[in-house]
Amino acid sequence: MTQEEKTQTEERIVDVLRTVYDPEIPVNIYDLGMIYKIDMKEDGTLDMDMTFTSPSCPAADFILEDVRTKVESVEGVNTANINLVFEPTWDQSMMTEEARVELGFA
Repeated sequence: MTQEEKTQTEERIVDVLRTVYDPEIPVNIYDLGMIYKIDMKEDGTLDMDMTFTSPSCPAADFILEDVRTKVESVEGVNTANINLVFEPTWDQSMMTEEARVELGFA
């Protein structure tokens, strides 16, 4: 996988992550700042770190499975290692400007 192919694959991953929503929040998980790392390897392995807005998120299983299904459907991704992390702790400063406006924080 060339650097250009890796970049294009990572862009497609971001595109599909923008289709994943917490059922209780009308903003996608990428713009909420819940994705901490996207690392596409040359062999098609994706290492991704993500978090939730709360460690006790009631929709955690649903969201995690939605993320896995969608990123593994991206051309170029052979395997997705989705790591759930809680360091650093998520806070509102991690949201994009668009997400803050949508949720009334701007």
